[in-house]
Amino acid sequence: MKTQDAFAALDIRVGKIIAVSLLPNPRYTTHKLTIDLGPEIGQKTSGARVLNYTQEELMGKLVLCVINLPPKQIGGTMSEVLTLGVPDAGHECVLISPDNEKAVIGGKLY
Repeated sequence: MKTQDAFAALDIRVGKIIAVSLLPNPRYTTHKLTIDLGPEIGQKTSGARVLNYTQEELMGKLVLCVINLPPKQIGGTMSEVLTLGVPDAGHECVLISPDNEKAVIGGKLY
């Protein structure tokens, strides 16, 4: 498979975090994010370790999500989408987010 084809196979969309809850986990802190991905896709759940953010900072935040990977069990929740992030200097997640609030919810990365 060509590199370009491999990238094109990922369906990456803009979502808006609409609910956040802390998942009890004895090994490490994980959050359950409910993400609105627009009328075509609907609301999906994502398990993520996002310690760089308060719940208030996460609410309403635009994020990028891979929507066409198989669901994965993360702690006590089934993660339906992969919310994308990169590590900071302390190896904690920094979410990838459009820098413009005009990004369309459900819009596909190209």
